[in-house]
Amino acid sequence: MPDNSPIRCLIVDDEPLARQIISRYVLQVPTLQLVGECANAIQAFTFLQQHPVDLLFLDIRMPQLNGNDFLKALQNPPKVIFTTAFSDYALESYELDAIDYLMKPITFERFLKAVNKATDPGTNRNDIKSVQEEKKTESFVYFRADRKMIKVMLQDILYVESMKDYVKIITSNSTIISRQSISSVEAMLPEKEFIRTHRSFIVSLQKIRSFTQELIEIEKTEIPIGKIYRNGVLKMLA
Repeated sequence: MPDNSPIRCLIVDDEPLARQIISRYVLQVPTLQLVGECANAIQAFTFLQQHPVDLLFLDIRMPQLNGNDFLKALQNPPKVIFTTAFSDYALESYELDAIDYLMKPITFERFLKAVNKATDPGTNRNDIKSVQEEKKTESFVYFRADRKMIKVMLQDILYVESMKDYVKIITSNSTIISRQSISSVEAMLPEKEFIRTHRSFIVSLQKIRSFTQELIEIEKTEIPIGKIYRNGVLKMLA
């Protein structure tokens, strides 16, 4: 592959939301080219036989064949960055010469660090850094509501509340209702700035005014801290 050619990327993950997030990240980096998405290892095996791929973003826990076993089955595998919600596969992934091991939810900053590892020293590094700086200044996410995609600045989000099949995104000046799960929203938000405090709530760490072992106060709203989240929340806040 010539030095000026983009890195051809294939995303393999059985979760549609995970594929969507990584796809969005890939499309923001000029040196990367998204050539395909697969929902399982069998689809990926067929794709690799028919298309050239330089870099795999590969989930580990998938039906039929997991990511580690899939990689072992490839004779000439491309470079691989594992993406998973489970840390217990990390050792085996490095034994398979993986470039990196990304824990979900994956932030854009962490994604870029992994991509830097996948490039040769000095190659395209300036392009990737410039994209990272641009992302820092943007700091926004999109939510689908009222048949359109609404841009929401991260600094404006106070908290997110689940309402069964919908979520309410409470900002400093509005409330947005979007049809998606709170877990999908959690995956979209940077983990250093937001924390899940309850099965029905995500809060902005910067917006917290006070807290106890049971409650967090944001502006005039009291948000519960669930029992299964309590240790993690209190540790983060401490």
